[in-house]
Amino acid sequence: MIEKNFDIAFISDLALREKQVQQNYRPIIAVHKWFARRPGTLFRGLLLSEFSDSPLRDSFYRANDLSGTRFADPFMGGGTPLLEANRLGCDVVGFDINPMSYWIVKQEVEHLDLAAYDESAALLRDELEKVVGNLYRTNCLLCGNAHAHVKYFLWVKTIACQACGGNIDLFPGYLLSSNARHPRNVFLCYSCGQLTETDDRNRPGKCHHCDKPLVEKGPAGRNRCACSHCGAGNSFPNAEVGCPSHRLFAMEYYCPRCKNGHTGRFFKVPDSQDLARVAESGTRWAQTESKFVPEDAIPSGDETNRLHRWGYKYYREMFNERQLLSLEMSARLISKTSNERVRNALATNLSDLLRYQNMLCRYDTMALKSLDIFSVHGFPVGLIQCESNILGIVDAGKGGCVGSGGWKNIIDKFRKAKLYCDAPFEVRHKGLRKEIVPIAGEWIGDYRNGGSTGKHRIVKIHCEDSAASDLPDASLDAVFTDPPYFGNVQYAELMDFCYVWLRRLVGEKVEAFAGASTRNPQELTGNADMGRDLEHFTEGLSSVFQRMAKALKRGSPFAFTYHHNTLEAYLPVAVAILDAGLTCSISLPCPAEMGASIHINGTGSSIIDTVFVCRTTGSVSRRTLPTSTEGVAFLICEDLAKLEKGNVKPTSGDTRCVAYGHLLRLAIWNLKGAWVKSAATSERIAAVSGWLRDFGGWPEIEGHLCSLTAWRNDERMAAVREAHENYGVEQGDVSF
Repeated sequence: MIEKNFDIAFISDLALREKQVQQNYRPIIAVHKWFARRPGTLFRGLLLSEFSDSPLRDSFYRANDLSGTRFADPFMGGGTPLLEANRLGCDVVGFDINPMSYWIVKQEVEHLDLAAYDESAALLRDELEKVVGNLYRTNCLLCGNAHAHVKYFLWVKTIACQACGGNIDLFPGYLLSSNARHPRNVFLCYSCGQLTETDDRNRPGKCHHCDKPLVEKGPAGRNRCACSHCGAGNSFPNAEVGCPSHRLFAMEYYCPRCKNGHTGRFFKVPDSQDLARVAESGTRWAQTESKFVPEDAIPSGDETNRLHRWGYKYYREMFNERQLLSLEMSARLISKTSNERVRNALATNLSDLLRYQNMLCRYDTMALKSLDIFSVHGFPVGLIQCESNILGIVDAGKGGCVGSGGWKNIIDKFRKAKLYCDAPFEVRHKGLRKEIVPIAGEWIGDYRNGGSTGKHRIVKIHCEDSAASDLPDASLDAVFTDPPYFGNVQYAELMDFCYVWLRRLVGEKVEAFAGASTRNPQELTGNADMGRDLEHFTEGLSSVFQRMAKALKRGSPFAFTYHHNTLEAYLPVAVAILDAGLTCSISLPCPAEMGASIHINGTGSSIIDTVFVCRTTGSVSRRTLPTSTEGVAFLICEDLAKLEKGNVKPTSGDTRCVAYGHLLRLAIWNLKGAWVKSAATSERIAAVSGWLRDFGGWPEIEGHLCSLTAWRNDERMAAVREAHENYGVEQGDVSF
């Protein structure tokens, strides 16, 4: 059972490493972008802790067969729990109300003829090269090669001066590249627009072309910019004038002829031929009758409203003319693919490609790469935008990709993802050495890739509300999931960006794509624009938990991950567990986010999830039921010590989230006997909140933690436990 067999230190170490480079540990996630994917190692650990008879550290690195075990995920999202269960041989059923989730998991788990896919993908790139390849070429400044590949086109937003009507470039800064990945700093001259490389970023000197001083800070900031022509102050954005205009001001390119004898990257300002290619793209797009570019308007939303403030009204306005032309041609080629599963795979690739092929991507001046539109889980509108080469560039010598954001990149990632389905592996670390451990005998899919013969697994994927599912009562051996976190990522608003394109390409044959949007009034995220508040979240979560609890066999585990920065967001979780007649038997901490993520780093947010393990009947260790905040503080210290053994360095935010997990578990334990699920939602939320208030909250626990911090090693922890008068009886379990 999980409660006795789960190894926090072992899984935490693996999960933390996985989240740094998740595609290296779980290549399957590269099928398509999804948000906040939890570590596959965590759910593998939970499944094996529950169903394997061997110690977790042994069973983890060998093939396991859980065939005959029935598993469900009511909030499948990107599919991590479901894929891990399927890989172990379980019969799986997954639900999600979002049609993009349904589509992505379907593409992840369905077998695919990789030879047929490779052939069609290569043909697509070859044909696309013939149609638009010339639009992604430039002249090399060093050797004159007229067929050098453009990696990235860099564009600056422009506005018309409100006083004189002149064009204003909204440069927030003039540093194009730092000297982290390139030998020198590259500056754009504010006066002549040329590039100059310099050793000293703080004292860059003068432009090599016009002798004007180089500066790093640009004129645009805090939504204000002075006109370079008349000096008048201007504000931006202004939605009344429509979506933003852009000017191409620089490019990073790749010349295969010069690469071996050249140190660093290749930069240039656009020449007349480059600008002519921009004009050609516009002319060709104006003459193209679009079949696949969506005409959908951008609806109001918590995230999409920032697009409206910049004047974007339609999704197609988020792309320039070269991107629209290239994406339209790509979709036409895909639509002609006869093999349905290969056609669906390529359509999925196009949908994933969109996040790099739009005019909201930014250029990382340190890493020197494109940052995709969802790098911060929102729609940030920057002033400098990065357009990637849609074809993708191949390094002829190494065979890999040069740059990011092109078809070649997406195809290679997808191919590795599907290869992993037939040959999954784990990564084992021995000191500084990393070992790839093939797990022969395990695989992901309905069948193995390449055909519909051989061993078949039951895989049922539903685009529907799991609360309304027709699962038979007492039919499931486990329910594992990663539910929505109240008020966090607006999945539907973001996924609509891809959905409106994918729906045009494959929607006629997909029942789940009947709606014009992935948005649904029943979606369980807080959303002020749609009036979805804490009570809505509570009611939705409760209905799903109740339905899943009925479908579970008596005493089987309902395990899920959760974290949030505020205790209020945990109240619906407690209500849902209590409404479902479940008891939380243990709460376990585990890393679930990458601390260096753009949307996490420096925010004070936690990277630690709490895994809540719940059952209808079972037992709880008596020592995990303290009656004081001091006792809770001790349990937290014990958890932190295990995390530290797993090479996690818990922050104050992590510690707080661990504390919230224990507090919620204790609230459920103490309220379950007199719980009235027929009471009004507000009353049930208040009941949990009231118990937590009376017991003592985080500030009180934090005070106790300060005095226990020095005792985070096994010997001293044992001594503290022995001396702790109010902690309770150590031995024995309490049944429920």
